[in-house]
Amino acid sequence: MWNPDAFLEQLVFSEPPKYSFSAVDQEQWSEWRASLKEVLVQKLALPDRSRASLSPVLLEKTDCGDYVRELIQLETAPHLTMPCYVLKPKKLKAPAAAVIACPGHGYGSKELVGLLPDGSTRSGEPGIYKDYPIELVRRGCIVVVPEMLGLGSRRTANDAGKEAKETSCFRLATNLLMIGRTLAGYRVHEMMCCVDYLQEQPEAAADRIGCMGFSGGGLVMGLTAAVDERIRAAVISGYTNTYRDSLLAKPHCSDNYIPELLSYADMPDLFGLIAPRPLFIETGLEDAGFPVAGAMKAIKRLRTVYSVLGSDSRLEQDIHPGKHEVSGRASFDWLVRQLMA
Repeated sequence: MWNPDAFLEQLVFSEPPKYSFSAVDQEQWSEWRASLKEVLVQKLALPDRSRASLSPVLLEKTDCGDYVRELIQLETAPHLTMPCYVLKPKKLKAPAAAVIACPGHGYGSKELVGLLPDGSTRSGEPGIYKDYPIELVRRGCIVVVPEMLGLGSRRTANDAGKEAKETSCFRLATNLLMIGRTLAGYRVHEMMCCVDYLQEQPEAAADRIGCMGFSGGGLVMGLTAAVDERIRAAVISGYTNTYRDSLLAKPHCSDNYIPELLSYADMPDLFGLIAPRPLFIETGLEDAGFPVAGAMKAIKRLRTVYSVLGSDSRLEQDIHPGKHEVSGRASFDWLVRQLMA
């Protein structure tokens, strides 16, 4: 009789978010999109985007057979540097389509490019990420795999000696929240720095940049595509849902939470900002963290956005039989088609 369930229900869910999508024509959509995008940028508390240079540095170069793997370093903010793997097909047809491939929780960018935490080559099964950046580079794309802030080699010093999959998300997120910043905002900013980097590379086509992210990487790439229209097409894997059915239904990492955001929009509204650009949603039937029922609700709402714009064919989905994992059975080829067209 004393549980707070009714309190939470009334406080959190009694009113629809202010910018819950309800437009019926393109004029209303345009007004909705401008207003919600402004709110999203504010709530993310994006860092200052005016910078002199990313000052890219090539750290290593490895021949991987049919592609080359480079390790570079970018300056993304004062006192903040980000390593990235850049995969390039040996038979590159410049200017080539490019993809930013964002990791979720795990041991960072190495996990996506076929390496173990110590940098040695992994043998055996690729795991939940299915080495998807390698799948994309073998389809002819340049692929940038950034090390997300708080993962892998970018953990805080007190976490560096812990098990490889332990992250620094909690410390980073809570410290940033205490000064009115967000970890999601810094991560989105750094993905936008990756777009900046690609647009400076003569080998990459500036107007054919896509993105793909899984789990927490899906959050980051989905929000990046929502605010950065330089991204031509996006794949969000293992994340799209409603807040009620996923992030507010069970424990998730602190990096997911952005103050006040639910007062303005639910997750499908935010990802709806990507419209009318191509968007592919991938989710597993057995994904416990992001249940398929919530994913289907979100996709239904996304379809209303694309329908108003007459862009129904630009939103596609794959409900695969797996758990919380990348599938790729349709998304890899779909993304390449969008960027090669």
